[in-house]
Amino acid sequence: MPTKFPSRRPRIVLAALLALAAAMGAAAPAAAEDYPSKPIRLIVPFAPGGVTDTGARVVADRLGQRLGQQVVVDNRPGASGNIGTQMAAAAAPDGYTLVVGFDGTLVINPHVYAKVPFDPVKDFAPVSKIGDAALIIVTHPSVPAKTFEALVAYSKSTPGGVSYGSAGTGSTPHLAGELLKVRTGANFVHVPYKGGGQAMADVVGGSLPMLYTAVAGAYPFVQKGQVNAIAVSSRQRLASLPQVPTVAESGVPGFESVSWIGILAPAKTPQPIVERLQREIHAVVHSPDIKERLAGLGIEASGNSPAEFGRQIQDDLKRYAEIVKTANIKVE
Repeated sequence: MPTKFPSRRPRIVLAALLALAAAMGAAAPAAAEDYPSKPIRLIVPFAPGGVTDTGARVVADRLGQRLGQQVVVDNRPGASGNIGTQMAAAAAPDGYTLVVGFDGTLVINPHVYAKVPFDPVKDFAPVSKIGDAALIIVTHPSVPAKTFEALVAYSKSTPGGVSYGSAGTGSTPHLAGELLKVRTGANFVHVPYKGGGQAMADVVGGSLPMLYTAVAGAYPFVQKGQVNAIAVSSRQRLASLPQVPTVAESGVPGFESVSWIGILAPAKTPQPIVERLQREIHAVVHSPDIKERLAGLGIEASGNSPAEFGRQIQDDLKRYAEIVKTANIKVE
């Protein structure tokens, strides 16, 4: 009988598969090492001019310098940030489309809207938080109360209460105002606007007595004396407004409510790219001049890790769920 030799075909196929796997494994780090090789799009899901947009632009230019590629800010406003955020969720996970995440969009909208077109946890890879944006309560000079304690008392004694504006139903300032009502019994009546700019114009003009908003939008009007700064809701007083007390030291111990902004990538973006971006963002926000510019906007620089940022998103989702339920806030 002729001698039968084992077929070499399985060994050849196996060798080819191993070679292919090795080549693919080598290609992944190489792609991360070459990143970025073209401009990066940074989606801002709001119109130009707000604190989210301004903070993003402060960081984007310097980030582009460090990466050696332009970081192009692309404003995609609509539906309280839902439209632009959904665009980023659907983008290719290659590191060339990023989005500015805002707490109002990522951790509040899922509770106040019947449906949002993205999952804030499953659809994104958190990169790093740019920082925490302080909120401030301001009033028209005609309002007789000049301290937060006096404002609470004034609201209780005023028929119909005191109206306060915010950037919109379900915004962080709106929820902060509702939480203050629960904590103090104040008779504050929410008036939603489609943005902080018109609300501020109405306070300056005297048709709105009180506004809860980001420090960045209020700062120039406070400096000019066009509005009275009553209190900030950050943990500590701000270096840019050291004379303005916190809500916590104004009769509501432990109270803190700030907005945050950060940068996220689509889910499944390669981890080496996420880590590279985080390192560069941390370096940018902690460079002295950028840190000072952010502070001028009322933003305390962060630059935290992807894991830390991800945990905060999940924790805040739970925290705001309780506040929204208590205040019965819904957007149709």
